[in-house]
Amino acid sequence: MPIDISTHYLGLQLDSPLIVSACPLTGTPDSLSAIQEAGGAAAVLPSLFEEQIEHYELETARLHDYQTDSMAESLSFFPEMNSYNTGPEKYLDLIRNAKKATSIPIIASLNGFTRGGWLYYARLIEQAGADAIELNIYDIPRKSSERSTDVELQYCELVAALKHRLTIPLAIKIGPYFSSIPSIAKSLTEAGADGLVLFNRYLAPDIDLDSLQFKPVLELSRPAELRLTLRWIAILRDQIAASLAATGGVHQSEDVVKSLLVGADVTMLASSLIQNGIEHLRSLKAELLVWLERHQYESVQQLKGSMSYEHCSNPDGLLRANYLRALTCYTNQLRT
Repeated sequence: MPIDISTHYLGLQLDSPLIVSACPLTGTPDSLSAIQEAGGAAAVLPSLFEEQIEHYELETARLHDYQTDSMAESLSFFPEMNSYNTGPEKYLDLIRNAKKATSIPIIASLNGFTRGGWLYYARLIEQAGADAIELNIYDIPRKSSERSTDVELQYCELVAALKHRLTIPLAIKIGPYFSSIPSIAKSLTEAGADGLVLFNRYLAPDIDLDSLQFKPVLELSRPAELRLTLRWIAILRDQIAASLAATGGVHQSEDVVKSLLVGADVTMLASSLIQNGIEHLRSLKAELLVWLERHQYESVQQLKGSMSYEHCSNPDGLLRANYLRALTCYTNQLRT
């Protein structure tokens, strides 16, 4: 009997747990078709940023004002903003063309924090044919008066508002910097999130010492980053019913297996494909099948969550005991 590597994510049936996360590789119908051919089970499109929406709306409004000032009767030439698609058409076209070019689920990505135009544009994205939306919430509290509870409440209110408007699944991509990951995870799922993507790699700026300006820096992920995700998925798996996706540091088939063991429903890849090419998906899929066969697993479903916090043989290894043991072992190595 062939090994079944199919899985479910956000209520979607996937052929495998290999999803390509938002990156330049998912930005054209041709590359998305290549992803499907190589074994990618789904793809997250590059993010549509809140700033892009705001810029588009401001430019449209400015053009509207300029034209109406120059000729009074021209007001009738412009449709009302609330009844006309003023959104970034290129992104909506990408969704439409991706759906024509592939048969795998296409997940749109929204990156922002305030409600702004999200409610409106999320609906347009759904109408364009996206199978799900991944909300990438990125906000940096700047004032000491901003309480952590207020920040988390804003996250949940945004999720609830979006979920109220959508009929397609909604995943939330969060960072690891909450004081209580289990608490915010539970709150987001209660607000309506169908899945959580752990973790967002927040890109921090560097300083250019010549210009004395902050400058953007983009670095690809490293396999070691996955360990943080493994810990928290293992802890969350038995506490929430939402789908869980592991991202950030998934490079080899071993990383895929580890993520599934702790309870991830899918793994998301970008950096490893940028480094090794889209065909790397084919190798990952083949190696996953070899590992499952060697360890006598009949399916990915049988594997998933078998090493979650409640099911593993040494749960203390996820907590302080492992921290102490790692330091002790390292100290002993230095002495020898």
